[in-house]
Amino acid sequence: MDPLSQGVLGASLPASMSKPGNTVAALLLGFLAGMAADLDVLIRSAEDPLLFLEYHRQFTHSLIFIPIGGLLCALVLHPLIGRRRGLSFARSLLFCSLGYATHAVLDACTTYGTMLLWPFSSDRIAWNTISIIDPLFTLPLLLLIAAAAIRAQPRLAQLALVWALGYMSLGLWQRNSALDLGHQLAAARGHQVQRLEAKPSFGNILLWKVVYQTEDRFYVDAVRSGLSPRVYPGDSIARLDLERDLPWLDATSQQATDIARFTWFSNGYVALDPDRPQRVIDIRYSMLPNELQALWSIELDPSASSDQHVAYRTHRQAGRDSFADLWSMLTGAAESLPLQSLAEQAAQRSVPAVDQLRLDQSRASAKY
Repeated sequence: MDPLSQGVLGASLPASMSKPGNTVAALLLGFLAGMAADLDVLIRSAEDPLLFLEYHRQFTHSLIFIPIGGLLCALVLHPLIGRRRGLSFARSLLFCSLGYATHAVLDACTTYGTMLLWPFSSDRIAWNTISIIDPLFTLPLLLLIAAAAIRAQPRLAQLALVWALGYMSLGLWQRNSALDLGHQLAAARGHQVQRLEAKPSFGNILLWKVVYQTEDRFYVDAVRSGLSPRVYPGDSIARLDLERDLPWLDATSQQATDIARFTWFSNGYVALDPDRPQRVIDIRYSMLPNELQALWSIELDPSASSDQHVAYRTHRQAGRDSFADLWSMLTGAAESLPLQSLAEQAAQRSVPAVDQLRLDQSRASAKY
């Protein structure tokens, strides 16, 4: 989650349990401690560009690390804030620990993946109930926390927690609805699904990216869940096959090892970029939820030495067109297909309805 969201949620928990005279101190300590776990982004290497992927949201985000993280924050923040606000070290430690504890749980609600159970498990837990940036989640929290600070009222911090829990519950309901739509969409196409995930698109919990895997391909589509579900057909791409896609790659090389590390980070949702044959992309993330234009990737070099690392790339040049298209999907203005119509057409045509829709759109575009 973005730092501001982490901070305001971190502030809300200790402030909700404080006395009116300690509310401002609890807010300050919780706000700073709530962001502290992301200091793991400083763990990086100029020689190994994937090192930060392994350590971000790792031990600092583990549930078992919460007492340590809270203690470290208290050791730094008590002399700066707690003591000056008349708090004992024990009280500063409590407020810092509560603020720190919210961080990993909030991150696990996003789609990136958080190692909550480290060192017992390296699984990246992602409940996929909220986007990494969501103003509808953050702004009400910020307003309530600001009001709690001005009025020194713990009750307003309690309302902030109620809002956070309510919004996450709505996100969970929306995610489950999107999962149902994804399974119905795959069934309408006649696909045997090996796994399927639904992830909120940028900044909202109304429009979702559905990614599912068949025996040899990934399919990416957008669905709008809620009272009027819609389908925005996307694309598909072959799953990464090293022998087929990168026959020149030495299995014992550092680049092969880096592909395995990137695959672990991407939860196996990796493919070869059709436009750049030396680039491996993470298909889970894109600005538009029905496209395959990845936000990050790794690039290989066939002429590299056996100990040379891959290059890590980010691709975030969304442009105005992407935001306009995203908005049209959110508002329902974009061309889409009701799920019921999709199922009916799939049963009537030899070509799956979504593929036919894309064909019709292509023909219509060709006229102009």
